[in-house]
Amino acid sequence: MDFRRGGRPSQVRPRPPSTGRPPTSVPRRPVSARVASHRPIERPRGLPLAAKAILAVALVALAGVVVWTATGQLPRLVGAVGDTIGGIAGKVFTTPSPTPTPVAVIPAPDLDPPAEPYTNQAAIDVTGTVPSELAGRIGYTIRIYIALPDQPPVPVKELPVGETPGFVVPGVPLEKGRNDITATIAGPGGESESSPVITYIRDVTKPKVTITSPKNGVTINKATVTIVGKTQGRSKVSARNEANGAGGTTTATADGTFSVTVELADGTNAITVTATDPAGNSGSTVVSVRRGSGKLAVKLSASAYRLSAVKLPRALVLTAVVTNPDGAPITGITVSFTLSIPGVEALTGEAKTNASGVATFRTTVPSGATVGSGPGTALVSTTEFGDASGRVTITITK
Repeated sequence: MDFRRGGRPSQVRPRPPSTGRPPTSVPRRPVSARVASHRPIERPRGLPLAAKAILAVALVALAGVVVWTATGQLPRLVGAVGDTIGGIAGKVFTTPSPTPTPVAVIPAPDLDPPAEPYTNQAAIDVTGTVPSELAGRIGYTIRIYIALPDQPPVPVKELPVGETPGFVVPGVPLEKGRNDITATIAGPGGESESSPVITYIRDVTKPKVTITSPKNGVTINKATVTIVGKTQGRSKVSARNEANGAGGTTTATADGTFSVTVELADGTNAITVTATDPAGNSGSTVVSVRRGSGKLAVKLSASAYRLSAVKLPRALVLTAVVTNPDGAPITGITVSFTLSIPGVEALTGEAKTNASGVATFRTTVPSGATVGSGPGTALVSTTEFGDASGRVTITITK
C-alpha cells in the first residue's frame, strides 16, 4: 500500500491469472482526471482548551483503570478522577459569585438631658452630639422623636448633620405632661438606633400655697414672724411684707413644706407669700398679722378691791394670767404674790400657772387692818423673756 502526501492510499490492482496469452493493456485515465476526482481535504476542527484538558485527564485515568482494577483500587481511582474532573470543570465553567459589600451601620447620636425637666413652655430647644466621624458629611439627617405616655414615638423635627458634632434642634414642640424624646441619624445606609431617652414634663398649673402658721389676723409680740406652709415640692418661696418692704426667700422641700422669716412693722402687716414651681408657674397667698408689744406680760386681778374694816377678817383671791411676747399663755411658770394692807403684815404666796397661763393666790385679810389702800402684786421671772409683773390696789374702808 502506498501513502501519498495529503491524499488517500492508492490501491494496486491484482494481476489476473495468466492464460498464456499476452495481457491486454488497460487504458489509464489521465492524472488530472484522477486528481480532480479526489474530494477536498477537510481538517478536523480544534477542541476547546477546557475540553482537551478534560480529555487528557480521562485518557490518563483510563490507562490506570486496568492497573487499579487488578489491584482492587478501582473505586478509589474512580472517586479521584471524578473529583479532579469536577474541580477542573468547576474552575473552567463556573462563574465566581461576587463578594458581598458590607453595609455600614450608622451610629446613634446622644441628646443632652435637661438640667430641669419641668417646663411651662410649649416648645424647647434640644441639644446633643453626633459621632465625630459623621460631622460634615452630606446626606445625613438628625431626626427627633417624641413619645407620649402609652404611645409610640413619632418624628417631630429633622435637621441636617452639621460641620461639627454638636447640634441644636430649635422649637421642638411639647404636649402637656410627660414627653420622652429620642433621636436617630438617617443616611444612605438607613437609620440608626435611637439615642437614650431624655424627658421633659410640661406643667402649666399654678402651685397652691397654704399657710399653716401663723393664723391670719393673730397678734405677734416679736420683731419677726416665721411663716410655715406647704406648696409644690422644690418650689422657690418668697415672702414680702407690704408694710415695710422686708422679705425672705427659701426653697420648699421635696414634699412641699417650707418656712420663711420676715421682719414686722408696728401695727398691721400684710405679707404676700409666693411660690414658683420648677416649671416656672407662680401662685401666691396673703397672711395678715399684727405686731404686739413684744414683751412678757402679767395681768393681775382680785376677787374684791374694797373691804370694810368692820367686816374683817375676809377672804381675798388674787388671779394672775401670764403670756409670752407672742401673746400665748405660759404654762408651768411660778408666780410670786404679795398683798400689802395698811395696819397688818404683808401677805405672800406662790403658785404655778396652768395650761391657760393662770395662777391664783388665796388669802385672808385679817382684823386690825386700818383704813387706807395697799398694793397687790404678782411677779414673774423667766430666762427667755425676762421679768414682768402685774399690780392691783386693795382699799380698806370704815
